[in-house]
Amino acid sequence: MNWKFKDNKWVKSFITWQKIGFVAFFVWLAFFSENSCKRKLDYNTQIKELKSEIAANKDSTIFYDAKTKELDTDRETLEKIAREQYGMKRVDEDVYITDIP
Repeated sequence: MNWKFKDNKWVKSFITWQKIGFVAFFVWLAFFSENSCKRKLDYNTQIKELKSEIAANKDSTIFYDAKTKELDTDRETLEKIAREQYGMKRVDEDVYITDIP
């Protein structure tokens, strides 16, 4: 095959240096620049993951805010947690810890 464009004058008129430059610039812009398509897809994926993480953390935040409010208002719950988790006791009482379930 002869790849010289002797008989194909339409190819010479269709392919110009300006068009080649434009296509090269577009390819560079789309795939190799800071604002490339792949980076945008990666950023969008990361944004979706972070939004789902925020939604999961909102649920736990609401739960712990309710627990904090309960501890601030209910003295019996506060005393129960202080006794069970921290081993605190009143001044006038004795506490015996056993291994019996």
